Amino acid sequence: MEDHEKVFLVVSGVISWTSAFLLTKKVFSKRSFDFSNRIVSTIHAVFAVVLSSLSVQDWRCPVCPLAANSSPLQMRALAVTLAYLIYDLACCLFDTKIKIDNSVHHLVCIVGVVAGLTYEKCGSEMVAAMWIGEISGPFLHLRELLKELGYKDTDLNLAADVSFAAIFTLARMCCGPYLCYVVTQSANNPFLIKAMALGLQLVSAFWFYKIARMVKHKLTKRSTTKT
Repeated sequence: MEDHEKVFLVVSGVISWTSAFLLTKKVFSKRSFDFSNRIVSTIHAVFAVVLSSLSVQDWRCPVCPLAANSSPLQMRALAVTLAYLIYDLACCLFDTKIKIDNSVHHLVCIVGVVAGLTYEKCGSEMVAAMWIGEISGPFLHLRELLKELGYKDTDLNLAADVSFAAIFTLARMCCGPYLCYVVTQSANNPFLIKAMALGLQLVSAFWFYKIARMVKHKLTKRSTTKT
């Protein structure tokens, strides 16, 4: 893929995601900034999972071929996600409360995806990381959307919390470490991509700790309330 094609995809993607946010904000004018952004984020999560699934070359080994040249479909999938990450990082900075861990996560991802698009290598590993990173996204955003819609501390919100925690744990703490090992142990992978894999796994471990505490608190609170 030519450099101008990559730039066009990313720039048009940023404009598209921003337009989707502005449209959502207009439709849900009485809702918060975060509410509209999470709807757009949910749409991206679905797109990312679908595009990464379609770009897998061999489902018997989803991360194969290792350290190989990226296919055009993989490059397009990465460009779409890079555009979203740039848009969402801007949203994080415009939000009323800046979350440091979320901003660091976005910056690590942006550097890694830019490296992947620049080197045009590790396409299989990159889309696998995208799939792992976004598969729990819809449930993450659903739990926050439900709170704003007035379903906080309900069975529905608890189900969303537990579903998110379960999928996150399976994806990030089971599949994630394996992918990190595969990427970092391959001598043919660029240093930036190896650093991104390790950085993302460390961020995932930190979030897993926070999610485990959240679920424990929710379940304890639930059982205490019933008692």
